[in-house]
Amino acid sequence: MSLRLSTVILPYRRWHEGGRSTWTRAEQLGFHTAYTYDHLSWRSFRDGPWFGAVPTLTAAAAVTERLRLGTLVTSPNFRHPVTLAKELISLDDISGGRITLGIGAGGTGFDATALGQEPWTPRERADRFGEFLPLLDRLLTEDAVSYEGDFYSAHEARNIPGCVQRPRLPFAVAATGPRGLALAARHGQAWVTTGDPKLFENGTPQQSDRALRQQGDRLADACAAIGREVGELDRVLLTGFTPERSRPLESVDAFVDFAGRHRDLGFTELVVHWPIPDSDFAADQKVFERIAMEAPAQLKE
Repeated sequence: MSLRLSTVILPYRRWHEGGRSTWTRAEQLGFHTAYTYDHLSWRSFRDGPWFGAVPTLTAAAAVTERLRLGTLVTSPNFRHPVTLAKELISLDDISGGRITLGIGAGGTGFDATALGQEPWTPRERADRFGEFLPLLDRLLTEDAVSYEGDFYSAHEARNIPGCVQRPRLPFAVAATGPRGLALAARHGQAWVTTGDPKLFENGTPQQSDRALRQQGDRLADACAAIGREVGELDRVLLTGFTPERSRPLESVDAFVDFAGRHRDLGFTELVVHWPIPDSDFAADQKVFERIAMEAPAQLKE
């Protein structure tokens, strides 16, 4: 099974002070996709620079040619399907059809309260996501959409000419629970996971592998329930949140071992964080670039 290597570039650098060069370097290194987080702010970066995902991806589209681009991930926390669809169609057009939308139910971080609302319960997040994703699917594939739901509405929302990619740009759905996995099975072209968060602090790599295998089995069950072949979905692991944390980026050999194990678990794409000094994503830039250039060939052997 082939394994693609992608990266996620956090939007914390000014475009003309290293932002632009990071995205162009990602293309030079041969990454399949370069994603960015779609948050208003995030964890320890809250009190420093942090830029918007859609404008950042628009700028990245203008300075790259082959690199796929995307969010990892967008959520309903501060998005509405109608306005998001318009931005995505525009972004897909500007990039020449190189956009993937990573999307999930959202969490309880800063995004959850930035608009002045109380944080949603896990059930409400799932309820909202269950409306958000099917409506977004329609908005990206139909010229005009009207809809009245419990949480979201659209009144003759028009999205002409639609996406460059047909029938729409691909969805990479982040999910581990039954309702999210059902949405991934029905609407996704890819499934995204970070592993089991309960294992991050004290788990072992073996426990993480078992948890990921179980998640994949549940995805297969969700696909079988609607008569879809699970092999139609790519499987994407956003690395850095399993018990091994950043250790796979310490050497080419360490990464090849990590990547080979996860390829054997059925993953088709691994996403590594672009190094950020003095953060949880700190890594040696030279080693990181060697991994990007050398590891894919070794994984084909």
